[in-house]
Amino acid sequence: MGQSLGCIQVEQSNVAVKEHFGKFDAVLQPGCHCLPWCLGYRLAGQLSLRVNQLDVRCETKTKDNVFVTVVASIQYRALSEKAADAFYKLSNTKQQIQAYVFDVIRASVPKLQLDDVFVQKNDIAKGVEEELEKAMSGYGFEIVQTLIVDIEPDQHVKRSMNEINAAARMRVAANEKAEGEKILQIKRAEGEAESKYLSGLGIARQRQAIVDGLRDSVLAFSENVPGTSAKEVMDMVLLTQYFDTMKDIGASSKSNAVFLPHGPGAVKDIASQIREGLLQAESVQA
Repeated sequence: MGQSLGCIQVEQSNVAVKEHFGKFDAVLQPGCHCLPWCLGYRLAGQLSLRVNQLDVRCETKTKDNVFVTVVASIQYRALSEKAADAFYKLSNTKQQIQAYVFDVIRASVPKLQLDDVFVQKNDIAKGVEEELEKAMSGYGFEIVQTLIVDIEPDQHVKRSMNEINAAARMRVAANEKAEGEKILQIKRAEGEAESKYLSGLGIARQRQAIVDGLRDSVLAFSENVPGTSAKEVMDMVLLTQYFDTMKDIGASSKSNAVFLPHGPGAVKDIASQIREGLLQAESVQA
């Protein structure tokens, strides 16, 4: 109804293109405008100044021959001062932007390894933005932001990458487990060595105490019973201990100890061995 009366209304964040007998005449800003159609004026169309977003999926190949799909998000808007260029110069803005995105991505990604593509995605986005800014500024559009929002390798490649990562983590876990077992074995060996050392030290002290006790007993008996030699006293002590030991063995129903050789005559051999031990102990103390 408003156009039939020669009046039009341009909404906020929009501009309108006015033509006079088919020729561009002016860009109308938001508000109410008089457009007498009887004088050859007409509304060619309106152009939004809002920021638009275009998601572009581009399939390409990396330097190590892995096919990936790169998803770029392009945010752009038409410039109010270049509204005529944005309205007339491009018939399909989205296809034009998509073509430039394809060109830049397919020229930069094949120079990079797959891992570098993930690391340098910001550099790829910056290259796309610079190329689009140079190209689209002549058509009246401004590139607000360019983002690489996703990089999707082939499913088989993703599975292989996950398996490699899992294998690496398992290898680290195995090394850590082996180190833990190594430490346990070392600590166990150190504990056993310390235990054996202390046990040997205790046995040595026990034997030394036995030797000292026997020596004192022999000396005391020799002093109290004149005319007896140390050899005779030792033989008697050993014989007494021998029979006490045999008595204890016989009294136990569960004993499985056997002394070889068996017989009282063996005491003489034992006595000679203890006597030699006493002499050696005395020589060491001297």
